Amino acid sequence: MPPMPRAAALIVAAGRGTRMGGALPKQYQGLLGEMVLTRTIRALTAHPAVQEVVIVRHADDSALLAHALAPLDVTVTQAIGGATRDASVKAGLDVVSERADLVLIHDAARPLVSPAVIDGVIAALATHQGAAPGVAVVDALWHGGDTVGSIRPRDGLFRAQTPQGFHVQAIRAAHAAHPGGAADDVEVALAQGLSVAITQGDEDNLKLTRPEDFPRAARILEGRTVIDIRTGNGVDVHRFGPGDHVMLCGVAIPHSRGLQGHSDADVGLHTVTDAIYGALAEGDIGQHFPPSDPQWKGAESHVFLTHAVDLADAHGFTITHADLTLICEQPKIGPHSPAMRTELARLLRIDPTRVSVKATTSERLGFTGREEGIAAMATVTLVKT
Repeated sequence: MPPMPRAAALIVAAGRGTRMGGALPKQYQGLLGEMVLTRTIRALTAHPAVQEVVIVRHADDSALLAHALAPLDVTVTQAIGGATRDASVKAGLDVVSERADLVLIHDAARPLVSPAVIDGVIAALATHQGAAPGVAVVDALWHGGDTVGSIRPRDGLFRAQTPQGFHVQAIRAAHAAHPGGAADDVEVALAQGLSVAITQGDEDNLKLTRPEDFPRAARILEGRTVIDIRTGNGVDVHRFGPGDHVMLCGVAIPHSRGLQGHSDADVGLHTVTDAIYGALAEGDIGQHFPPSDPQWKGAESHVFLTHAVDLADAHGFTITHADLTLICEQPKIGPHSPAMRTELARLLRIDPTRVSVKATTSERLGFTGREEGIAAMATVTLVKT
């Protein structure tokens, strides 16, 4: 399989966006809590072929660009735009590195570009000097003013989109030879005889131009939101042995015997911990805290649960619910359930209304019925958006 080409994303962000209105150029306006340009950069840099980013900005927009870049972990090269779009592109091409094979020239005001659109452009560049996404015109076309003057055929017509991709040296040479005033980079390329493939565009890849485009873009983004919901289950058992209390969910409950284990044998916390690890597909307590390791002998079980909660947070998940059932004849759980629920909620960093701690017996059947130990089952729910 041939290696993936190295592409530079050249984002044209020097315009003033006068048709949009507002105090800021449209690329710096907010879209669902983030600047449009921030979303555009993220969409392009998420593609594995994009190895560098060039931003062509207006001379007055240094602080605005810094604000747009603040949420992103990306290094960009900046260029100052010209009086026209093609002049701005030419300035950006001048600073694209020699390491780049391809350049993807993209409008800053198209934050909804999809990986599939980018894939199509890059794939076409394997056999063409240029490639650009287009959407076939399906509506009837009229020419006129206040009234319809004539009908124009729509066959073979496309609405142009970006990114428009090219081999770097070819488009540099095309811009160097062009007199200026081109509507887009495809026009520049065609003027120099370059072959430009039409790839599949996307109706959602709209260019924010008018105020009403922002609500539409917000609806598209909201529809793309992916919610990752995980459910994990945990089961644990500990036998009784000598002692005068048992630890359950971090609460010491007086009892004629204690629970036996390498740690403090808190069967409730162990079970919830394993449920979190299960939801994350991260093994179990034994893998993270081996019983053979003497440092965990007698350890308080909140250490294990805190590790699991931290791991969920590191993976971007929020724990939204935990349900724990303790199975035993003795001790009686009911009187202590509120305190256990409060402590478990504290350790999980969620509201107690999202935590259930309950108990049942096994009707005197099995080892719990013979009061030889306590079993527990737990289910937790993790959510990432």
